[in-house]
Amino acid sequence: MKSVSLSAFPRELNKRTGVKKVRANGRIPAVIYGRHNKPQNLEVTSRDLENVIHSAHSEILLVDLAVGQGNGKRLALVRAIQHHPLSGTILHVDFQEVAEDEKVTAMVPVETVGEAEGVKTGGGVLEHVLFKVKARATPKDLPDVIEIDVTSLQIGQSIHVGEIPSPPGVEILGHKEAPVVSVAAPISEAQEAATLEAATPSGGEPEMLKEKKEEGAAEAKPGEKGAKAAAPAAEKAGEKGAEKKPAADKKK
Repeated sequence: MKSVSLSAFPRELNKRTGVKKVRANGRIPAVIYGRHNKPQNLEVTSRDLENVIHSAHSEILLVDLAVGQGNGKRLALVRAIQHHPLSGTILHVDFQEVAEDEKVTAMVPVETVGEAEGVKTGGGVLEHVLFKVKARATPKDLPDVIEIDVTSLQIGQSIHVGEIPSPPGVEILGHKEAPVVSVAAPISEAQEAATLEAATPSGGEPEMLKEKKEEGAAEAKPGEKGAKAAAPAAEKAGEKGAEKKPAADKKK
């Protein structure tokens, strides 16, 4: 992987108000860290960073950071880019300083090459399971993307992590039996109809209507109990009143 030159400046404003001032001046707050040096707060010009990102061939970025004047260049990987959730503007960048002979790990994008035989002749569907794989290499040997040839894949066949051809100097990490791409059999009309039928509630009645009916029935039951309980109470009260009348007649 080729490195791209990028200018950076030491950042003295670190608190929230200071970070806002940095962004207001057209720069983006950043930090660089590594095993051999202490973390340092930086700021980079917004336009320069955006140009580097837009011209990159993949999500992995290797930059030669020129921090200030006369301090030399520092080789670093762009580890994280924080974006604003609404506008999408860059808010913060993390750089990991690395040595040229130091092996690092990164998530490398996976792309397919060719048309699978099972798709071309059998009407199958190519399923892309993993879009990134973890790779370990020196910064210069890290690939921008890993390509997988799927031309020979038949229906029911897959290419697993352990079967990915590794580029020179690159070690593919992860569970070796995890599928990366596979060719699935086409779904017939009968299978599609069976799937829809299984998803439809019994009786063909929408689930929401059933819930409403059940709620209505649940509300009606307490009312029925209350009405039934009130009737015997009224009858008892009437019986007591009727029993008292003869007692009054005796007094007369």
